[in-house]
Amino acid sequence: MSTGLRILVLTAALGCGTLGGTLFAFSGFVMPALARLPGPAGVAAMQSINVTALRFPLGSVLAGTTLACIAVLVAGFLRLGEPGTIWMLAGAALFLVGGLLVTGLLNVPMNEQLAVMDPVAAASDGSWSEFLRGWTAANHLRTVASLAASACLMTAAAVGG
Repeated sequence: MSTGLRILVLTAALGCGTLGGTLFAFSGFVMPALARLPGPAGVAAMQSINVTALRFPLGSVLAGTTLACIAVLVAGFLRLGEPGTIWMLAGAALFLVGGLLVTGLLNVPMNEQLAVMDPVAAASDGSWSEFLRGWTAANHLRTVASLAASACLMTAAAVGG
């Protein structure tokens, strides 16, 4: 593995690990803390979090990690059969499917639905409880995928020759 490719793979691993850690924080204590608040306060807090989430720095890390993983995936297909390639492909695919795609297909639509909810109504009609369950379950999935992607990419860099 060339030095440039190793740097790319490690950059992707760092991005996946950073995002995985951020998502872990949400699964581990942010969402449980929001669930303890009175419903309207929890909804309002999550709405506020969602407004700021994709700004700098998190949005930049997400975009950069996505681009790095796409580049790693392409590089992996160009070097099939070489040491570390399977780990490169697995890591990039885990992030792009388990991290990014899950975010786009599950978490983002739920965030968009929450954005237009009246906090009082959402808390009283059960929408907030439903949101918490679904969003957190999807977040667990993208947390595990992002952290596993980071581990795979670090392994690729270590065994890549």
